[in-house]
Amino acid sequence: MQLESIQQALQAEGLDGWLFYDHHHRDPLAYRILGLSETYSPTRRWFYFIPATGEPRALTHRIESHSLDALPGRRRLYSRWAELTSELTSLLTGATVIAMQHSPNNAVPYVGMVDSGTVEFVRSLGLDIRTSANLVQLFEARWSDWQLQSHTEAGRRMDRARAAAFDYIRERLATITPTTEWDVHQFLHQQFRAASLITDHGPIVAVNANASNPHYEPSADQHAPIRPGDLVLIDMWAKLDQTDSVYYDITWTGYCGSSPTDAIQNVFRVVTGGRDRGIETVTARAGSGLQGFEVDDAVRGFIATQGFAEYFIHRTGHSIGTSVHGAGANMDNFETHDERRVIPRTCFSIEPGVYLPEFGIRSEVNMYIGEDTARVTGEIQRDLVILG
Repeated sequence: MQLESIQQALQAEGLDGWLFYDHHHRDPLAYRILGLSETYSPTRRWFYFIPATGEPRALTHRIESHSLDALPGRRRLYSRWAELTSELTSLLTGATVIAMQHSPNNAVPYVGMVDSGTVEFVRSLGLDIRTSANLVQLFEARWSDWQLQSHTEAGRRMDRARAAAFDYIRERLATITPTTEWDVHQFLHQQFRAASLITDHGPIVAVNANASNPHYEPSADQHAPIRPGDLVLIDMWAKLDQTDSVYYDITWTGYCGSSPTDAIQNVFRVVTGGRDRGIETVTARAGSGLQGFEVDDAVRGFIATQGFAEYFIHRTGHSIGTSVHGAGANMDNFETHDERRVIPRTCFSIEPGVYLPEFGIRSEVNMYIGEDTARVTGEIQRDLVILG
C-alpha cells in the first residue's frame, strides 16, 4: 500500500480521509489498492480508514480479527451491531468529508462498489461521502513501466495473430473451403495459446448483421458461415500470461471479396474518421486536463456530421488495465458523463462503430498517455482488409 502517496492525494482532493469497506469480497478495488490478498473472502464486514494525515485505523469483527493484519495502523474490534456503530464512529473521529467506493447516480459503475445501505449507514454517523473515482484512477489505473512493456509485447503478438486470422479466412475462401465464425474464433484461441496470451472471453468474430451486435460472440452451437461478399469484424483482447500484465484490445474489419460495396466503404470511412478525430483530440490535449467525455464528444460529433449518429450506440472507449475494462477514465459522454481527467500512465481504447441493420463496422485502437504526450500503442487500420 502506498500510504504516503494516498495521503498526499487525499490532501490534494481536500478530503479528510478514505474509508475502505468490504464484505464477501464485494470490492476487489479495495484489495488491490491496499495490497491485500485477493483470495481472502471475509464473512464479516471490515472497515479501514486512511486519514489525510496520521495513522490509519482498522475495524474488524472479533471472529475475523486478523483479516487486516497486513495493513499498518491501530485496530478496533466489534461483535454486536450496536458495537459496530460505536466503534465505526470512533474510527472516523475528526473526519467530516471522506471518500468511499461510491458513485453518485452510479455515474461510474466501475467505482460504485459500496452498497447503498452502507453508504446510508456511514452518512448517518454525520459523514459527507464523496466519490473515490479520482483516487481509484490514481492508484488502480496507472501502469508501471513493466505493465507498459507487457501491453506493447501483447500488442505485437496479437497483431500477428490478427493478421494470421485474416490470412486464414483469405486462404479458406481461395480454396473454396467452408469456414465459419466459430472456425476463426477457435483459430485465434490456438494463436493465443501458442503466443502465451490469455483472455477472459472472446474474441468476437462476426459477419454482416452479426457485426451490428457490438457484443456478439460465436459459439459451437450458434455461428454463421463466412462466404464471398461478407463483411467480417474481428474484436480481440488478450494479455501476456504473467502476473500484473495488462490487456491489448483491438477491432479490425475485412471484406470477403476484391471490391467492397460503396455502403461498406463509406461506413468504414466514417468510423475511421471518427477514430482519428479521437486520436487527434487526445494527442493535442495530453497533459492539459483532458476529460473523458471530451474525447467522446469529438468522435461522436464527427460521426453525427456524417449522418450516422443514431447508429453509434455505445461509448467511444474504455479504460484498460489488468482487466480489459479498467478503473480509469472512460471516453464517454453517452452511456455516462465521465468527467474524470485522463491522467498520465493510463491507457484506454478509442473504438467508434456504426451498426446498420445489414452490417456493422468498428475500428479500435489503444492509446497510452505519458507525462505530456500520447500515442497509439499498436497498428492502426487504414483500409479494409481485402480477403478476395
